[in-house]
Amino acid sequence: MHTNFRTFDLAVNFYHSVAKLKLTRHLEDQLQRAASSVALNLAEGNGRRTKAEKVRFFNIAFASLRECQAILMLTHQKNSAIEATLDTLAAHIYKLIKSWG
Repeated sequence: MHTNFRTFDLAVNFYHSVAKLKLTRHLEDQLQRAASSVALNLAEGNGRRTKAEKVRFFNIAFASLRECQAILMLTHQKNSAIEATLDTLAAHIYKLIKSWG
């Protein structure tokens, strides 16, 4: 489907990583929805034809990533592997936005 789209692959890996975390019910649900939003908006943006459409969806993915960061901070989750994936994913999405914008 998305061959050679490393940013999407990172987003999928991030989603699977956070799905294993045990949080309070409402934040667990919110984190999973935000993490899935990152991957889904990257996929949708990648399928759009115009630069403006691509950038719009990549920006939504980036905002969802920031939401994930906030939830992890609120819940005091300290997981260096998840944090490293999140930082790398943020850099990738930022670069996508800058290169298409």
